[in-house]
Amino acid sequence: MKRVWVVVPEPLSARIFFGCGIVDGLREGLGDRLAVVFLVDRERARQWADGLDGTPVVYEDELVHTQIGVGERVKRRTDLWLDDKVGYYPLAIRLNLRHGFHGERMRPGHPNFGLDSSRVGPLPRSPSVDEAMYRWHYSAHRYVPSSLVRRLRDECSALAVSNVQTKPVVPFLLGARRLKLPVVGHVASWDHTVGKGAIPRPLDRYVVQNDMMRDDLVRYHEIDRGRVVVTGWPQTDVFFRRRARAEYDAVVRAHELDPSRPVVLVMGNTPTNAPYEARFVERLSGWWRETRAGERFSLLFRPHPRDRRWRERFAAAISTDGVAVQEPSFTDLEVLAALLQHGDCVVANAGTILLDSIVNDRPSVCVLYDEGAPPGDSWAALNVLGEHYRQLVESDAFYRAHDFGEVTAGIERALADPGELAAERARVSREVVGEVDGRAGQRVVDAILGVVD
Repeated sequence: MKRVWVVVPEPLSARIFFGCGIVDGLREGLGDRLAVVFLVDRERARQWADGLDGTPVVYEDELVHTQIGVGERVKRRTDLWLDDKVGYYPLAIRLNLRHGFHGERMRPGHPNFGLDSSRVGPLPRSPSVDEAMYRWHYSAHRYVPSSLVRRLRDECSALAVSNVQTKPVVPFLLGARRLKLPVVGHVASWDHTVGKGAIPRPLDRYVVQNDMMRDDLVRYHEIDRGRVVVTGWPQTDVFFRRRARAEYDAVVRAHELDPSRPVVLVMGNTPTNAPYEARFVERLSGWWRETRAGERFSLLFRPHPRDRRWRERFAAAISTDGVAVQEPSFTDLEVLAALLQHGDCVVANAGTILLDSIVNDRPSVCVLYDEGAPPGDSWAALNVLGEHYRQLVESDAFYRAHDFGEVTAGIERALADPGELAAERARVSREVVGEVDGRAGQRVVDAILGVVD
């Protein structure tokens, strides 16, 4: 039997597809005609695969064999060499340079390859050269593992990709194009259209969260507007259902905190985006202890799900009596929803968590400086300069902190008058997120089924 393959290339979009009911909706709509393909390692995939209850699961190492003939090895090696010069990352860098995305953040050797300007490639920069590179990158004549082509031909009727802008999905897109299979590409987050790389064209359908993202696809990626479906932001479905205060209290007690006391939620960024975060954690924990602020409110730190060094980076908070640190997780959206619906203040640098907080009407403090960084070394302020942040940054929906004194002042202000910026939070939420009605995930399901079913 040929099945619709849902291709999941990385954890953050897996969190959306599984945590927001999209995979469940596809299972209901397609029944045994659905299979899930994980391009993450088996250990990480287990947290989602274990709940699929009979839906076929396929892993990348089952599709892409390492034991291949000499001729195919030569083709693969040549393709990898070309990709390094004119492929995924050179295209991403050139797109950023051409449109001014992340201009302030890009530099040679940046640990985020998508911001490493040294990866621009050896060819001259011009629209015609960039277009030629793009056409090669997404050409059906590029190398695709023969084992993957066979499996696509024999077992796949259509593809739905949870994050269409990742390097691992490229062979799947090329194989599907070669075999003329229908493809739906989900653009995984509000910032992906303006700085997270090239988007393949033409797919049968593109799924985005808001009208601004659809406009970006047309303007920057030359996508036909008629192929783009706006569904709303699936993660808001999780927030749409109000959690009882008792659910929040249980989460807080589980971290040995007193739910009758206000809780300040300190949300982490990735080590790549916030390399000095450990120093901020140390200073905030020390201030909370030394000023006896702990008599008035609790601190709960929540490291970024991608932070594999969180024990080291949050060591100061872990060792401070009365301060709690959550273990990072890609699968605890219910916990996050309870915290953001009842927590008293959010402290964050940037990222989707800042928008999550505003959608949930939480008084928020945005940290715009790097604690303990050498003079001239700036990360936090640059993290909010992307095009996708423009509407958010131009608003008055949160307090800005350019030094530690403004962090503590913002916390005190948020706790004293939580409704101060509520009207502006509601306005920005409507503008950036779009409709919040609890059915965005179902609209994603409908958009996929409309092509693949």
